[in-house]
Amino acid sequence: MNDEDLLARIQALVEEEHTLRDGAGDGQAPDQDRLQQVEERLDQAWDLLRQRRAKAESGENPNEAEPRPVSEVEGYKQ
Repeated sequence: MNDEDLLARIQALVEEEHTLRDGAGDGQAPDQDRLQQVEERLDQAWDLLRQRRAKAESGENPNEAEPRPVSEVEGYKQ
């Protein structure tokens, strides 16, 4: 997956997150389980993009970057 594909995936996840948060437009509460999954995948995608960019900036192959487990990504301090 290249950076453009990854950015497209991030955009799709952001759109889904917004759709879930907005509900069906009739005041319904979002599906919390699906919203959590989307947020976790979004965090993983951003993390992978940061890894790829860091590798490219340091002269390494960005294709060697690997998605990290949700437990690791979600444990980062902001």
